[in-house]
Amino acid sequence: MHGLTEMTKVEFVVPGRDAPSIRALITAAGATGYTGVSGVSGIGHHGQHSGALLFNDYDTLTMLITVLPPERAEELITAARELFTTCSGVMFVTDTYVSRPDYFQ
Repeated sequence: MHGLTEMTKVEFVVPGRDAPSIRALITAAGATGYTGVSGVSGIGHHGQHSGALLFNDYDTLTMLITVLPPERAEELITAARELFTTCSGVMFVTDTYVSRPDYFQ
């Protein structure tokens, strides 16, 4: 695709209290970085979630996004699915393309 390199994008939406566990999984999988957005809002399986901070960022939802080579993504996906057996959250996995693959190696 126009000289771009295929990668895997993994997005998580988790309670703020569980974000450190997801960040640890991202790091352990060898991702070179992630983007975190706290205070996300939406509606889903457990009803509506407000993005407003109540007392601290542990009481809101956090979205974590990372991009990594496909061969490293499987480890992260497997570990996150196991974590989601004990905590709430969702994961989205998509193929994506990047213009600077060296940033994600």
